[in-house]
Amino acid sequence: MDVLFNMKKWFVAAASVLMTLSLAACGSKTVATTSGGKVTESEYYSSLKKTSSGKQVLQEMILNKILDKEYGDKVTDKKVDAEYNKYKKQYGSSFSTVLAQNNYTKSSFKKNIRSSLLLHEALVANTKITDKMLEAQWKEYEPKITVAHILVAKKSDAEAIINELKKDGSYKNFAKLAKEKSTDTGTKSNGGKLSAFDNTDTSLDSTFKKAAFKLKQGTFTTEPVKTSYGYHIIYSVKNPGKGKMSDHKKELKDQIINAKASDSSYMQKILSKEFKHGNVSIKDNDLKDVLSDYVSSSSSSSSK
Repeated sequence: MDVLFNMKKWFVAAASVLMTLSLAACGSKTVATTSGGKVTESEYYSSLKKTSSGKQVLQEMILNKILDKEYGDKVTDKKVDAEYNKYKKQYGSSFSTVLAQNNYTKSSFKKNIRSSLLLHEALVANTKITDKMLEAQWKEYEPKITVAHILVAKKSDAEAIINELKKDGSYKNFAKLAKEKSTDTGTKSNGGKLSAFDNTDTSLDSTFKKAAFKLKQGTFTTEPVKTSYGYHIIYSVKNPGKGKMSDHKKELKDQIINAKASDSSYMQKILSKEFKHGNVSIKDNDLKDVLSDYVSSSSSSSSK
């Protein structure tokens, strides 16, 4: 589950804003001093709570409290650490830089991972997956495959490479030709090899994916595959085959859940349901409508 560098709107917040809201009760502490007087926490809070950022953070804090009570036992430190390490591995030596560029510390990033996992658990709990849904997803499903490719500008160049591969269609020879002839500077040094992908991948051209999924392991495209980038020859490094639906129910369910997570209308309904079940009471009358996008005024209460 991809999270956090492209967070949903209800989990985007600045740590300083969170701190301010949580310290609002302190009131008299001075935030800043000037020649014209001081700015207190209560003044800062009174101003901040009227902004969209302040209201958004309060929504997040309320939601996290609700989700933690309902699903906290399912989001263990082990799961958070596993997700964190996945990102750390993905970004390698640049991980610290990427965190800093996105205004994260190790601690705040893990907190956002936890928030995302809690939301995922709420989504799973509130989504009934039927046999009909599984069958529909199965029609689109392709297991993760690994391919290598050679990219060239001209169709005639691609055809010439294919003729060479017909003489020696081994992966070793393909990788050698990729290093010599491919114009894809991002993969040629690696023999044209791409990261594994399945049917849900959105980074690759649909024509490229369609051709790749058709290949049996150890074979290559015998006709150039044209995309907006040029002409490709694709080699199937690993393709486990689609097999039977009964063997892939977990993957199918995951794909359905991930698709629901990208549906803003559906997520709005999930959040509305969780806020209503959370028995929220807004004590600050200025913030009485903070959840109006998710619940009706009769579903939450405010106290003067």
